[in-house]
Amino acid sequence: MRLRPLVLLAALVVAGTVLAGCGAGTSEAPAASGCDANSTLEPGTSTPLSVTVDGADRAYTVHVPATMTAQAPTPLIVAFAGYRMPPGQLEQLSDLDGSGAIVVYPQAASTAAGVGWQGAPYSSGADDVGFTTALLDDVESRLCVDPKRVFAAGISNGGGFVSLLSCALPERIAAFAVVSGAIYSATNPPCESSSPVPVIEFHGTADDVIPYDGGIRHDATVAPVPLWLSQVATRNGCATDPRSESVATGVERQTWTGCHDRGALVHYRIDGGGHVWPGASGSGEDLDATALIETFFTAHPLP
Repeated sequence: MRLRPLVLLAALVVAGTVLAGCGAGTSEAPAASGCDANSTLEPGTSTPLSVTVDGADRAYTVHVPATMTAQAPTPLIVAFAGYRMPPGQLEQLSDLDGSGAIVVYPQAASTAAGVGWQGAPYSSGADDVGFTTALLDDVESRLCVDPKRVFAAGISNGGGFVSLLSCALPERIAAFAVVSGAIYSATNPPCESSSPVPVIEFHGTADDVIPYDGGIRHDATVAPVPLWLSQVATRNGCATDPRSESVATGVERQTWTGCHDRGALVHYRIDGGGHVWPGASGSGEDLDATALIETFFTAHPLP
């Protein structure tokens, strides 16, 4: 059975912690405050937890991997669902729970203004960046999180919010994965002068929800994927033109080179692909987005 990248990383961290305790030269990963706490969260997915942001209770669930030990710093993935996606659906689609990381599933707020993550025209109007910061603080106080290996992934509206987080929290979140991202030009503009960050992105050319070449959704302009990628490449100081190669039937991987500092950018262009999480059951895509995201995250911790 293939050992998934973050599972392997977690195992190496545990080994490093044991060796460090035995006086070996291996240094252990930095630990969050939860490494000193007695967690009440058992392996598996929690019942909804909450944090208070701007006077409102915001809900999320946490999946604790069975392999986690109380004092071994463990990677964490925050996974953002799409617009009106039912609770638990992204957890089922993505299989991120098998990564060996702690996985957090935040819930978008529902207000009179709307339901959806910050950066979309239908968003709730809540401070979702503040919510993300608060839930990271809360999870890191409960569990032994490796703060250098905190990652964000999202689909559709959640993917658009991950793009926004890459601008808002580049010092807190190590790498970012956008799947079929809904990125609205007016409310989620590029941040081309911000510090470089690692980004991986997946999008189908036949996506009829968030068109690959852009368009109008919810009476607002969706950025064309190639334009958004060029803006990220500019931010990351990468070469203008990516290196392209076929990696599966109808799948082109584009990799930008020469990026500055921590910058990295990889895009999977899926010919005829729809508005799906590639590799999920029923997606019809010959591509395992989850495995590729895990590999990318493992390669891009914070320094």
